[in-house]
Amino acid sequence: MTTTTPSAASRDADFAALPRLMSLMTGDEKHGPAATSTLDALWVLYDRVLRVSPATAQDPDRDRFLLSKGHGPMAYYAVLAAKGFFPAAWLPGFGSYDSPLGHHPDRLLVPGAEIGSGSLGHGLPLAVGTALGLRAQGRTGPAVWVLVGDAELDEGSNHEALAYAGAAGLSRLHTLVVDNSSSTHGWRGGIASRFEAAGWSATTVDGRDHEALYAAFTAPHPDRPHAVVARVEPKEYSGEPKPKAS
Repeated sequence: MTTTTPSAASRDADFAALPRLMSLMTGDEKHGPAATSTLDALWVLYDRVLRVSPATAQDPDRDRFLLSKGHGPMAYYAVLAAKGFFPAAWLPGFGSYDSPLGHHPDRLLVPGAEIGSGSLGHGLPLAVGTALGLRAQGRTGPAVWVLVGDAELDEGSNHEALAYAGAAGLSRLHTLVVDNSSSTHGWRGGIASRFEAAGWSATTVDGRDHEALYAAFTAPHPDRPHAVVARVEPKEYSGEPKPKAS
């Protein structure tokens, strides 16, 4: 499976359209900061890294992306709409009774969604299971990505999953931690140190810097799972997402 790499100018123009798409989603329970914190990282993944598209969304050899931070899906929906997984006309109905775009994504309703999510602590264990399943099938090409929030690392299920993944050498597994300083406990030495202690490759980058994100996403990590910690504004930040040059 191959993808076409867009030009830098095209990437900038497409990313600049995302705030407009996000503005179409209104109503209560938007979890705005939870959504805007993920926007840049999600865009770089879908625009330049993940080998999946509307045409290949059912291909067994596609890359898998699992949104564990499903309680703030607005940026996810905007990126999926921008990439053609579903019409942008669906966005104004976000969270309404008859809309497929719920406050938590539903894999049976949202084209391109791999899991139903929103309850903290589920995504990474599901990603570990997905990577194990692909390995058992002999499918060594697909990458598995999961996006978690830093607060999710307060959940014990994640620590069991990351400890197992490191010991099992799940090299096709990647965890993106969007760190908006909302965790209760934090980690001495930083979040990346927790993954490294469990045998992962890990790096920390500016979560608004597209080139730094891309370099971290594509860094080699032979025989080990890989974690990217994307640091963004603290959770109290409530401004609009600001396009940043790639």
